[in-house]
Amino acid sequence: MPKPPHDADHRRAVAPVICYPNETLPQPDLDLYQRARRFARQIASVLVSARDARCFDVPAGHFFRITSVDGPQVGDLNLWNANELSERFYSGKTRALHGAHLTTGERMWSSFPNLRPMATIVEDTLDWYGIDEFGGSVHDVIGTRCDPYTGNLLAGSQYHYCCHSNLTRAVSDHLGIPLEQAEAHVHDVLNVFMCTGFTRDTGQYFMKATPVRPGDYLEFFAEIDLLGALSACPGGDCSAEHSSDVAACYPLQVDIFAPDAGALDGWQQPQPSGYNRSHGLGVPS
Repeated sequence: MPKPPHDADHRRAVAPVICYPNETLPQPDLDLYQRARRFARQIASVLVSARDARCFDVPAGHFFRITSVDGPQVGDLNLWNANELSERFYSGKTRALHGAHLTTGERMWSSFPNLRPMATIVEDTLDWYGIDEFGGSVHDVIGTRCDPYTGNLLAGSQYHYCCHSNLTRAVSDHLGIPLEQAEAHVHDVLNVFMCTGFTRDTGQYFMKATPVRPGDYLEFFAEIDLLGALSACPGGDCSAEHSSDVAACYPLQVDIFAPDAGALDGWQQPQPSGYNRSHGLGVPS
């Protein structure tokens, strides 16, 4: 290990600068959303079995709620534009814009070239948790999803009920396409209810027992037509391990709500990014 330079402490002491100041981000009209939600009626419900995944559809201007049932359980959420699957949730840019964990008033942003809000969080019963003494918080956009490839790399395993595989099966079944095509659509997730952070000494991604309890929920407003897929993680509450047949696991419920006619008067779907996509080579035709 190289010897620290004479000014090492000075270099470490340089103050950080926020990479993406977000004061100019378009803000959701939470008052409008909450008024519309007050009298919205439930139109569909999907129960996601433990160690499995299900897909669901949410029209633009509707709400969907993910609820803990039976016991503490985390979930991995993918979102796509229901009309164009190449537009999907972009966890990295969402993290850069909002932070490592999401809560009320923050949004799930879509991939390039669209970069627009897909869903806005309108209620979070765990927003009281904040950031704990270990640097942990809930609903992260830093983890990728448990997957069979990493399991095989680290332990030589052939485990088929991790979130990546669960989501792949769900998309294959919902769209009626082969597994290899479905797998190409699966992407990095919002880890719903999962409590995570980075260790202060080694900077490693950690998880700890989720604070979620039956009846807790995370609720979203769909900014565009959405296809969603949710996996009830085989890690259960993620207090010990994931990709496991040993952990206690429980279902998750997804409910869809439709607002009354006229409840969203004045709201418009967000448009794709206004960047002209010339990339310095002239304006595209």
